[in-house]
Amino acid sequence: MPNYDAIVLGIGGMGSAAVYHLAKRGWKVLGLEQYDIPHEMGSSHGYSRMIRYTLQEHPSYVPLVRRAYELWHELEDASGEKLVVTTGSVRAGPADSLFFRDAQESCDVHNIPYEVLTAKEIKKRFPGYDFPDEISSIYQADGGFLLPEECIVNHVKAAREAGAEIHSQETVVDWEPLGEGVRVRTEKDAYTADRLVVTAGAWAAKLVPEVAGHAVPERQVLGWFEPERPELFRPKTFPVFGVWTEEGRYYGFPSYTVPGFKIGRSHHLLQKVDPDQMDREVHEEDEAILRQAVSRYFPLAAGRLLDRKTCIYTNTPDEHFMIGVLPDRPQVSVAAGFSGHGFKFASVIGEIMADLAQNGETHHDIDLFRLDRFTS
Repeated sequence: MPNYDAIVLGIGGMGSAAVYHLAKRGWKVLGLEQYDIPHEMGSSHGYSRMIRYTLQEHPSYVPLVRRAYELWHELEDASGEKLVVTTGSVRAGPADSLFFRDAQESCDVHNIPYEVLTAKEIKKRFPGYDFPDEISSIYQADGGFLLPEECIVNHVKAAREAGAEIHSQETVVDWEPLGEGVRVRTEKDAYTADRLVVTAGAWAAKLVPEVAGHAVPERQVLGWFEPERPELFRPKTFPVFGVWTEEGRYYGFPSYTVPGFKIGRSHHLLQKVDPDQMDREVHEEDEAILRQAVSRYFPLAAGRLLDRKTCIYTNTPDEHFMIGVLPDRPQVSVAAGFSGHGFKFASVIGEIMADLAQNGETHHDIDLFRLDRFTS
């Protein structure tokens, strides 16, 4: 039975980074992925994933995204490939909304420079936007997006170059503690390791009972619409955005890789799903929800739907991550519940998971993400 220092389950955004950081430290590591690498069954696809400092989720995320930026640029330099596209970012909503105020607070606490712009000022600077007067915007120049498929591929390539072994199309059947280590059984073989790292996204609850009920998969839909004036929806002329509106919270990106302007609504239809049985088709109702927002707030992009995809959020009750070592099985560490805002942190999450496997702790502040916070 092959034995490793660590086995990583799930080689998406987080797992590819974890395998890389472990291999970089000289560990003999195996990565197991049930689908292709990369794939479109989980949460790490769709051509672009946002990265930003305007983190209304909590000020504690800002030091992590600082380190994430550093690590993404290191990976770019090592691979010679573009992974981060800087467009600036817009975080928008009524000036008295928590969405707006909390994003502003995160910047203020950590001295991140930004501008507050009125709807008219945003439209003048970025004519693809057409917010109503009650919407104020925080513009932060360093925001932009990652190319998720390329990020995963380059983490995997670098991990392999450092000696990692990575298997795609190999589904885990179960795992169990084995002394102070673990045994993992797949449909093809069985393996042992001193440490187990679970970064299985929407499938984490099926592998780790401790997160079941607290990391719940949800169906999400993305659409790419054909702009009437494509020049207004390019990375140099259209910042990534998140906006709180009366119809819901929307987020979007300029055209890149594919010709359409990309948009999604957070918690699209509040559909809790089993990731193995989720409806992966995009229906007329899904398109209508997205088109309504495009027509109202980005009318120059409200052309034909050029592309559509489903993906998965894995939500925790407070929408913060779950990261830590299992208290009764210290050889097992878990990262789950990234609640639709995790990919930007994948590079630093990989570093954190390597720390936890190696030392049982990390110098990064992850107290907000304690595994036991919903049960203690």
